Amino acid sequence: MITGTVILGGLALTLALLLLISARVLKPPPDPIVDRIESALPRIQCAQCGFPGCRAYAEALAADDTDINRCPPGGDETIRRLAELLGCEAKPMQEDLGEANLDQVARIDESLCIGCNLCARVCPVDAIAGISQMMHTVIANYCTGCELCLTPCPVDCIELRPRDA
Repeated sequence: MITGTVILGGLALTLALLLLISARVLKPPPDPIVDRIESALPRIQCAQCGFPGCRAYAEALAADDTDINRCPPGGDETIRRLAELLGCEAKPMQEDLGEANLDQVARIDESLCIGCNLCARVCPVDAIAGISQMMHTVIANYCTGCELCLTPCPVDCIELRPRDA
């Protein structure tokens, strides 16, 4: 009985090791078009396009699963670059996605902040610093102005201001 267990355990370990090695050796090469598409995007990870980040949006564009006009922070310039890169016609920005302005930065009114940490959890670039039950603040140099932190704030203590103010 012990011999069978040892043999099966050894076989399982060997097969697991072979799977790990083959996953590394037989890894498919990265798709260069996805990398080129992603580099044309602003890469602020705001998720306004409906995808969790710029890489996911680039992959969907490469697979022709979405339109090139879904990046509000990139605006018309990004649409033009994507159209050129993908060999299609530029389209106007989808209006239902809202607007984004990279010249804005979030600001937390620290006297109203209750330390719920909800804003920090949704920030895609970790621009909000603070710990639970304590005041939070925005690191302006990292903030992309994506507006994702505005909605979850239960006390509405976050506002967008011009970056240079």
